[in-house]
Amino acid sequence: MGSVVETLEEGSIPTEGTTAVVEHEPGTDRLPTPADGPLSVGERGVLEAAGWAVPTSLTDYRATGGFVAPETGGPERAISEIREADLRDRGRGDAAADVPVADRWETARAASGEAAIVINANEADRLGSGAMTNSLEDLAEADTFLVVGSNPAAQQPVAFNSYVRPAVNGGATLIHVDPRANRTTRAADIHLAPRPGSDALVATLLAAIAREEELIDREFLAERTAGFEEYERALAGLDVPVFADRAAIDRGQLRAAARAFGSVERGAVLLGTGVEADDHCGTEAADALLDLCLLTGNLGKPGTGMNPLRGLVNEQGANDVGARPHTLPGYRPVSDADVRARLEREWGIEIPASPGYSEPEAVREFGSGVRGAYVLAENPAVTKTDTQGVARGVRNLDFLLVQELFPAETTACADVVLPASAAAEKEGTVTNLDRQVQRLWPLRAPPGEARRDFDVLRTIGARLTDLPFAYAEPSEVFREMTRVNSLYAGMDYAAIDRGSQRWPFEGATEGTAVLHRDRFANGQRRVRFAPESIPATPAAGGSDGTTAATDDELVLLTRNQVNEARPTRAEDEERSLQIHPADALEAGVVDGESIVVENDHGALRPTARITDRVRERTVFLGANAAAPLVAGERTRVRVRADS
Repeated sequence: MGSVVETLEEGSIPTEGTTAVVEHEPGTDRLPTPADGPLSVGERGVLEAAGWAVPTSLTDYRATGGFVAPETGGPERAISEIREADLRDRGRGDAAADVPVADRWETARAASGEAAIVINANEADRLGSGAMTNSLEDLAEADTFLVVGSNPAAQQPVAFNSYVRPAVNGGATLIHVDPRANRTTRAADIHLAPRPGSDALVATLLAAIAREEELIDREFLAERTAGFEEYERALAGLDVPVFADRAAIDRGQLRAAARAFGSVERGAVLLGTGVEADDHCGTEAADALLDLCLLTGNLGKPGTGMNPLRGLVNEQGANDVGARPHTLPGYRPVSDADVRARLEREWGIEIPASPGYSEPEAVREFGSGVRGAYVLAENPAVTKTDTQGVARGVRNLDFLLVQELFPAETTACADVVLPASAAAEKEGTVTNLDRQVQRLWPLRAPPGEARRDFDVLRTIGARLTDLPFAYAEPSEVFREMTRVNSLYAGMDYAAIDRGSQRWPFEGATEGTAVLHRDRFANGQRRVRFAPESIPATPAAGGSDGTTAATDDELVLLTRNQVNEARPTRAEDEERSLQIHPADALEAGVVDGESIVVENDHGALRPTARITDRVRERTVFLGANAAAPLVAGERTRVRVRADS
């Protein structure tokens, strides 16, 4: 290996038999593209973190700071595990088929003489964080808001009314993408009501129109992105009118929305968890929206960015600390062996290298793949889709421990019930939408023999494992969090006091308001486009994610349980089925009269409410009322008069 390194460092690299030779200035971060040959298509960036390693030497590989190799088994086991994981490289940049990395390693191992392999960094996480890229305050500088998969006027009224609505009242444009008109739609200038499940396609169509009309930021593309040529080719091949029809969007409205977002200096995307897949791990819609931001240069400055609006209390904090099946603290993937090794030293445990169940997956497995459950401050027997199936699973568990404040449907099935802490009895921290970590201060101690949630979790952890769980107070847990989560590094529990500290903190007074100004949170200056989600041609049967209901079926929309807690104009409105006038006419339904709504799971008899607030071929019914019919994210029903 030494002679190869010396030759390269001397600059006397032999070029006989090479595919292409390009010259470039020292320190460049992008290589020139040859005029012809297989490398003339696509882009090649210079690796920002690379080193020399002998593929057949685990000792040398560790010394370079690479992944921790298997403790036993040698190179053969390493290659075997890579093959089992089906890890593949990205081809040559000319649409060549990706090649298994294990094949490359075996070729190097079998080669005579010296062999060197250049391996790119893991691109599993495009930005390196899963939170608002901007602060709520600077969102007020946006010229256009694109709201997708969310109803912030109802779900996050404080944030919406304090920052978004004033900007809209001051002249900013609001585009709302939702199959059903709601409170946010009332403030919108443009409402796109696509078929349910079409969020990714809508974002891609907006990008295609922006590219077609040159509403893109060429300077940002050159300096901060990679893979644009491949992405642009995929967009150019997209038949916008055909796919707009498939998503059932008015073409004129779609083009107006693309111009409203692409033609302004600052455009911000607000997205809800509704754009995620059922397992909360799917990223197709989020990737498409991020590509739209990259295309238009809407990252790294005030009034722009990707801004997820999470609906549950401290949901952002739970994501930050790794309470997801596929990430560790700080949004590091569980597949990252270096991060796992560091956390294993901190915690004294072995961390699995593959993701576990997501919450929806775990709940669906109650009574089968999951035999025991610890439910804390949740009521899955009535708050999840497919309520009847979940209730059966809860009853079929071998053991169920529930920690709750009040009796509920799930506590009725529990083997053991422990009292939970009320909000006024808790100490700790909560992280809000725009990454501000704030203190929780208890107003009183739990009553009677009840304990703090912190103490209950600490005791159960010590009894179920051989670990001490020796945290005296929540402040000690927070100090550990600042060690294991780089996003929280530098924060101080006592210094937060009655104020806040926003991650990444980096020793500042309050933290960083706008992420990705110079580099992305994963340390890279460039982020790669994700063209694989762009459909090339209309696929029969809706394989592009826009599957329509059959002629006699309508798509049933419901509202998430967390949003049903808010008051409505009338309680019985949630028990009325909202149906579009055209669909009501076809089904022979009369406004205000009883109707039958049915599918293979059962039948209901709500009152019909004919309204254009829902798009054609969809109906809306409150989640509690709709529970007997719901089984998954895309429920279809038949509607007829109750004769």
